[in-house]
Amino acid sequence: MANRSSLQALLQERALKFGEFTLASGQKASFYLDCRQVTLDSQGALWIAESMLERLEKDWPDAVGGMAIGADPITAAVLTVAAQRNRPLKGFIVRKEAKQHGMARQVEGPVTAGDRCVILEDVVTTGGSSLRAIEHARAFGLEVLGVLAIVDRQAGGRETFEREGLAFEALFTIDELLGSR
Repeated sequence: MANRSSLQALLQERALKFGEFTLASGQKASFYLDCRQVTLDSQGALWIAESMLERLEKDWPDAVGGMAIGADPITAAVLTVAAQRNRPLKGFIVRKEAKQHGMARQVEGPVTAGDRCVILEDVVTTGGSSLRAIEHARAFGLEVLGVLAIVDRQAGGRETFEREGLAFEALFTIDELLGSR
């Protein structure tokens, strides 16, 4: 994986916060991962994109994307590095709600029905956010191959995707980030 130890250190330094938090899943936690502190950093975005592209090489999709707003910088970085490598790849954004004007779409981007895609995520806890993205991507007509995340909190997300028959990979597990602090 490209710059794995440097990316791990950056995530630990900038994204990992300790305290009392309520997660998107509703669960309470003693730590929080604010991956935007890394995905919106030029070096962090590059390392994440390089690492994700390495994982995508096994079964290259037509497109990548995920739920707005967390997946947006990840998608943009992956697309940019793919273009630098002359690898065609499209991106998409799944809105939380369909627009009420214009084309009234919930999935935005140059994707078309039948495209094979991978859902990108910053952090997977139970997988609920990804499942919403998957549901909307499928309704649009995309063939979802799986989910690729920066961090797996190891709180049921993998099992959620397995029940759906989807592949799941993460660049890091929470144990890896907590274990080497």
